[in-house]
Amino acid sequence: LVLRHCATHPELADNVGNIALLLRAGAAGLVPAGVAEAAADAYRELRRQQHAIKLSGADYARVPLPAVAGVRDAVKTLWQQVMATAG
Repeated sequence: LVLRHCATHPELADNVGNIALLLRAGAAGLVPAGVAEAAADAYRELRRQQHAIKLSGADYARVPLPAVAGVRDAVKTLWQQVMATAG
């Protein structure tokens, strides 16, 4: 998404992090704003879970699949939006 559109949307070239880039893509109309916001929330939740796992002393921050069930749809919807326009 960033590589495809940063020439026409230079605000995507800034190194501001995944959440800010998702929100900028939504604001630019590259994906629906609601999809971008839901994906950003999903990213926050996944990172929260990863940090909790690492802080508990685990060697790897592997989030169990059942733990991501609540955010899976947001990620899939973003993926479908991005890939539908990639061709």
